[in-house]
Amino acid sequence: MLRRYVLAVLLAIGWTGLAAAPGAAQHGAGHDSHAGDGDHDPAGRIAVTVTGEGPDVVLIPGLTSQPRIWESTVAAVPGYRYHLVHVAGFAGKPVGANATGPVLEPLAHAIHEYIRDNKLTRPAVVGHSMGGSIGMILASHHPDSVGKLMIVDMMPFLGAMFGPPGATAEQVRPIADAMMKQSAAQTPDQRKAFMTAMVGGMTNVDAERPAILADSVASDPGLVGRAYHQLIVTDLRPDLEGIAAPTTVLYVTPKGAPISDAQMDGYYKASYANLKNAKLVRVPDSAHFIMLDAPERFRKELKDLLE
Repeated sequence: MLRRYVLAVLLAIGWTGLAAAPGAAQHGAGHDSHAGDGDHDPAGRIAVTVTGEGPDVVLIPGLTSQPRIWESTVAAVPGYRYHLVHVAGFAGKPVGANATGPVLEPLAHAIHEYIRDNKLTRPAVVGHSMGGSIGMILASHHPDSVGKLMIVDMMPFLGAMFGPPGATAEQVRPIADAMMKQSAAQTPDQRKAFMTAMVGGMTNVDAERPAILADSVASDPGLVGRAYHQLIVTDLRPDLEGIAAPTTVLYVTPKGAPISDAQMDGYYKASYANLKNAKLVRVPDSAHFIMLDAPERFRKELKDLLE
């Protein structure tokens, strides 16, 4: 039962992106107010918009998302200088250097270089979904780059849900390969229909669904496919031991899921057992986009971490 539920969650948080139609229109990229010429990221993997004043907070969106998902949070939690990351290839941003090869570690390294080059002193890092995975890699591989960490509705090893208990990354790799192949064989109409159905479970706020769907459609399908494949076959649980930053992990048990809150609590506790300095918080009555579905609770937890 737990495995079936988590598979459904994985579809909601990532498989929608694999369904992005080839040749999707490029729109909604936004404006990069900081280093708009790309000097802050010579590799061309990210663009960063900076707003506000105060201690530094880096905000990383998830698969196919863009900085728009953080707008209400930034407005409601002033007193910080926010660095909003837009991954090249997501939500209308040209794919740039993310067109080929690995995704997660290069993105984490690009953010590390941004922090270093802009002389940020151990900023707080907040990552949603895939952004949470990038935050874990950044905090474990470059501990001096992260002062505090928040992981929003993301597991350190998605692949554990695609095999029997104790499955390794290599054991689930054939499943990840098959999922990519299946996605590539879909027609554009099939992909759009699948995306529309999946987005329905990603947020409880009806008004947010069109923008989330548009971001997915406007994302580069090759990049999203490689990113999701890598999420399945990357086990970050051993890396958690290298994270020294105080960390808050937010997660949900979506309404109607065939699993109890206590079971979900147990799963997250086991998944993050190697993360010693962690606060695990289940957010009730929320779907995957916690910052949109439960904004007051999300902001409270963010303020508690930052202050």
